[in-house]
Amino acid sequence: MMGPLIFLVPIALGLGALGLLAFGWTLRSGQYDDLDGAAQRILLDDDRPETRR
Repeated sequence: MMGPLIFLVPIALGLGALGLLAFGWTLRSGQYDDLDGAAQRILLDDDRPETRR
């Protein structure tokens, strides 16, 4: 009965720690600095197609 828990608990803790590290990385990289900018860019209508240079 307790056998699977010996493996599952460390895996769950490791995945949780990995998620926290990923979240900390996104905070440090500035992912959440401009939350209103993305919302405003959706509303801007640019009729000109993109041209590759």
